[in-house]
Amino acid sequence: MGFLFDSTKKYKNQDYQTLKKECKTKGTLFIDTEFPPDDRSLSSTPGKFGNVVWKRPKQICDNPKLFVEGASSGDVTQGRLGNCWFVAASSCLASVKEIWHKVIPDSKGQEWDDQKPDEYQGIFKFQFWRYGYWTEVVIDDFLPTINDQLVFIHSQSRNEFWSALLEKAYAKLFGNYEALDGGELSEALEDFTGGVSDTLDLIKMEVATKAEERVALFARMQKEMDRRSLMAASIPAASADEMEACTDVGLVKGHAYGITAVKNVHLEGSGLFGIFNREKLPMVRLRNPWGQCEWKGAFSDGSPEWDKIDKTDRDKVGLVFEDDGEFWMTFEDFCKYFQQTAVCRVVNTSFFSLNKTWHEGLSHGEWRKPDRAGGCPNNKETFLKNPQKSLRNKDGSANKTIGFTVLRVELNRRYRIHDLSHQERLTSTVYRDSRSIFLRYGPVRKGRYVVVPSTFDPNVEASFLLRVYTGSANNFKELTQDVPTNSWWNCCGKKPVMVTYVKVVKANGLEKQDNTGADPYCIISCEGEKVTTHTEKNTIDPEWGDSAIFYRKNPVSAPVKIQVWNNNVLRDQHMGKHVFMSADDIHNQAMQVPLFGRGKSESTVQKPGQLTVIITQSRQLTTL
Repeated sequence: MGFLFDSTKKYKNQDYQTLKKECKTKGTLFIDTEFPPDDRSLSSTPGKFGNVVWKRPKQICDNPKLFVEGASSGDVTQGRLGNCWFVAASSCLASVKEIWHKVIPDSKGQEWDDQKPDEYQGIFKFQFWRYGYWTEVVIDDFLPTINDQLVFIHSQSRNEFWSALLEKAYAKLFGNYEALDGGELSEALEDFTGGVSDTLDLIKMEVATKAEERVALFARMQKEMDRRSLMAASIPAASADEMEACTDVGLVKGHAYGITAVKNVHLEGSGLFGIFNREKLPMVRLRNPWGQCEWKGAFSDGSPEWDKIDKTDRDKVGLVFEDDGEFWMTFEDFCKYFQQTAVCRVVNTSFFSLNKTWHEGLSHGEWRKPDRAGGCPNNKETFLKNPQKSLRNKDGSANKTIGFTVLRVELNRRYRIHDLSHQERLTSTVYRDSRSIFLRYGPVRKGRYVVVPSTFDPNVEASFLLRVYTGSANNFKELTQDVPTNSWWNCCGKKPVMVTYVKVVKANGLEKQDNTGADPYCIISCEGEKVTTHTEKNTIDPEWGDSAIFYRKNPVSAPVKIQVWNNNVLRDQHMGKHVFMSADDIHNQAMQVPLFGRGKSESTVQKPGQLTVIITQSRQLTTL
C-alpha cells in the first residue's frame, strides 16, 4: 500500500508526535485526558466491571513488549466484553502483515526499547479507516486490570500488549469499552482495512446440500484468501438463551470465528484416500477468539483422521495440536454447521501497483431538506430529489435506514434525472437500519449508470459516504445540475429550448455485410453531439436498447440523425440512416422507420432494414 501524502485525520485533534515530544520535555509519561484511566472510559454505568485498577504494562509485568515474536491470530484472546466480533477481526488482522502495519504504524518505533528507557513516554497511536479517511487515535498505556490481570483482550504471552492497546484505541473511538459489547464483524474488518465487506448467507446459498454451490464457494474463498481478504464465520443465535452456547460439536452460537486458512489437503497415499475418494480434501482453518472451546468433529485437534495424513503434508498446512482455539474442518462440515461468512476485500486501487484490481469512485454527500432528502423509490414524487452519482462502465451516531438504487441511463447523461419512466432500474438494495449497505452486482455492459443513495423515509437528514468499485475506469461524479447552463465566457449564448430523449431499441432485416451477417452499431447525433451505442455481433437483427438525451438550441433547423454502421477491422461500413425532423412535443412514442442511404445523392434511396426507436421530447427541460 502506497501513499503520496498523509491524509490521515487526527482524532480529537491529538497529534502523536507533538504529545510525545511534550512528555519527553517534561520527563513525564502521557496521561490521555480525552480517554482518562477511570470509570468514564469503561462504561456509562459506574462500577459495572467491578473493582478495576488501571495499570501501565510496566506495573503488570517486568518486560512488556508491543509484540512478542511478531503478530499472530493467537495473540488475541477475548476478555469480559461480548466483543467476539472485534476479537475475530483482530485475529484476521494479525495474519496479514501489510494490513496491521497500517493499523499499527511504526510498530518498531512504538516498541519498548530496553536500551533506551528514557525514550518511552507511555503513548501509542493506532489508525482506523472511518468514512473514507484513515483516522489516527492516540492513547496512553493505562489498561484496566483486576488482581493484576487484564480485564479485556489479552495475549497468550503475558508481556505482549498490542492487542490490548488496539482494543483500547478502538474503545476510545466509540466512547468507552462498553460500547464494544456487541457489534458487527464486517464493520470492524472495514475499519481495519478500508476495504469492502460482504456477508454471505450460507443457508440461502444452499452450500450444505448442493455440491456445485459448495465447490464454487470454496474456490471463491480460496481466491479471497490469496488476495489477502479478511474472512470470518459465525452461527447466529436464535434467542438470548442460545447466545454463546456451546453445541455438541464444540462450536459456539452467536459467536464469530476468524478464518485463518483455506486449503486443499493432500490425501494421495493416505488411509483417507479411499474414504473421501479424492486426492485433495478442501479444508478450512478457524480460530475461536476465546482461545479455547474447539471443534470436536472430523479433523479436530488430535483426531484419528490426521494420523493417516503424511507428516510432510501436515507440516505444510501448519497443523499444531494445542488448546489455542484454532482448528481445522473439512469444507463440507464448515458448510453444514456455519451459517454466515463475512468477507472483507482489501481493495487495491494504487496507480503504482502491478496488481491493481479495482477502479474506485468515492463521494461524501448529504441528505438534506428540502431538495436532497427524497426517501426510497416508494416515494415516487420525491425519490429523484436524492443525490445522484453517475459512473460510466468501460470495458458513531445512530444509524439511519438506508439503501440505494442503480439505474441504467442515457449514454450521454450529464444532468440530474427528473423522470424515472425512461430509465431502467437495474437493482435496488434492501433498506436496513445499518451503518453500511453492500451490493455486489454484475457483470454489466458498457454504458452509463446512476446510483441514487437514499434513506427509506423522505426528509431524513444525514451525511453519507458512497463507494463504487469497477473493473475498468468509471468516470465517477455527482450529477448536480438540473439542466445545462451557459458558461461565464458564453453567458450571452443561446440557451436550450427543447430536451429530446431517443432510445434505439432494435433493427431488423439489415443487409448482410459478410457470411455471418454484420456487427452493427448506431451513432445518434444532434447539434454537433454524437453518441455511439454498443456493437451487436454477427446479426442483421440487432437489439441495442441504448438511449441518448439532447438539450437542443435549434430543434427546427437541426434534426436528430441516427446512422447504422457495421463494425469492421479495416473500415466501418454505412448501413443506413434516418433523420427525425419533428420539433413538436412527443411523449414516449414508439415507431418503426425505414433506413436511407448516405449523402445527398443517396438520401432518398431506401436501404434494407427497419429501425425501431422510442422518442420523447419537450419544451420543458426538466421533463426528463
